[in-house]
Amino acid sequence: MSRFSALRAAAAAAAIASLVAACSSGQNTGAAPGSGGAAPKTGKLTIALLQKQGDQQYFVDEATGAKQKAQQLGNVDVKVIDLGTDANKAISQLDAVIAQKVDGIVIVVPDQQIGPQVIGAAKNAGIPLMAADDAIKDGTGQEAPFVGFDGTQMGNSVGTKAGELFKASGWSLSDTRVIESWKQDLQTCSDRVKGAEDAFKTATGGDLPQQIKIGTDNSVTDAQNKASAVLTSNQNVKHWLVWGCNDENETGVVTALQNGGVKPDNIIGVGLGAYLTCKDWRAGQDSGNKAALYIGGPAVGASAIQVMVDHLRNSKALPPKTIAHTEMVDKTNWQKSGLVCT
Repeated sequence: MSRFSALRAAAAAAAIASLVAACSSGQNTGAAPGSGGAAPKTGKLTIALLQKQGDQQYFVDEATGAKQKAQQLGNVDVKVIDLGTDANKAISQLDAVIAQKVDGIVIVVPDQQIGPQVIGAAKNAGIPLMAADDAIKDGTGQEAPFVGFDGTQMGNSVGTKAGELFKASGWSLSDTRVIESWKQDLQTCSDRVKGAEDAFKTATGGDLPQQIKIGTDNSVTDAQNKASAVLTSNQNVKHWLVWGCNDENETGVVTALQNGGVKPDNIIGVGLGAYLTCKDWRAGQDSGNKAALYIGGPAVGASAIQVMVDHLRNSKALPPKTIAHTEMVDKTNWQKSGLVCT
């Protein structure tokens, strides 16, 4: 195992206890859709992990955590499938793993609108299913068992930190703008952005600066390109606040501002993920990426496999929600958090 793999495994192991401990116990009034109910299984288990945007670092880490947990548990195979951003591919790959008779399914959907179809297909096949990262509902509005993060709480953390940094900067509302970038048809992202707005106002005891909302596909490239256009039409703005759905959005916008001539001292960017913001800190670069909420992809993947295996082997009910621990980091403390910056 490489040094990075070993560190990532250690970080996942440290976080898994808080993940499992955070499983909700107050919503077990009925079986969640996709939770299954078959007799315990013995022998080798095969669990399909279907992920949107599987090339993003967070999801790479999530898959790594899942595989490492499977190896630790023994006799468990994790089949990782990258869905990209294609909802049609998600359905076809789901059908494929169902046909292969996998024992369990964990899915990060590219589009939450396919939730009823995804849950229905797994239920009809008698295969337990969990949603990761983005919640999904069946046709009656009931959510599938979920592992990941609370979007509103994550946004609250980002907004609180941005508010603290804004107050310390001495900037005024009148000469500051907020760029918020996210995939606007994804409820998880909208929850995060709204949470950041509310928490910023609470932290500052006042209003938000004028907001500029950018719709993106949640990639660095799209965020950077669209922010560049925003800067062109806002040359007189002196100071910039930046936040969004993920590290890709925040770092893409910060890069666009800096490439456009805005000095890092005039940018307060607070990321969400920390796996990209940390690159400037590791390199010792002066950057507008001032802080980020560290979310542990490895721990989410590991937790999903642990919960699914407990269900399959020990008939433990799939918890309605398993919420992960998060931590705010910056250039002074990111290494102590267990974050592996690759």
